[in-house]
Amino acid sequence: MRRKDAELRSRKSGRAQGAHERIRSVVRLIPEGRVVTYGQVAEIAGGVTPRMVGYAMASLRPSSGVPWHRVVNASGEISLPSGAGAEEQRAMLESEGIVFDEKGRIDLEKFRWSGPGASSS
Repeated sequence: MRRKDAELRSRKSGRAQGAHERIRSVVRLIPEGRVVTYGQVAEIAGGVTPRMVGYAMASLRPSSGVPWHRVVNASGEISLPSGAGAEEQRAMLESEGIVFDEKGRIDLEKFRWSGPGASSS
């Protein structure tokens, strides 16, 4: 019984790794000065949920080379809790020319990236 449980965990872990790599591959495509939502990433990556995208972004390290800061929620807001992480993400986005309104939201009509094959402007 234990061996079956270990095999099942291993398969699930492998699927999660594959999903995380698909998610990271999509996020690497987001051009500077553009953002996407968790839902968009999930749709492009296929077979994942926005929550899985959040988990994948949370597991990244700053040295990963993946522009995690360009992923925002469906309202155009930073989803990190207030504090250093949220401030860092906002600063990184602002340094790329992304503007926040007085409520801390990004105009998705202006700054959203449409996905692979879309121009960055």
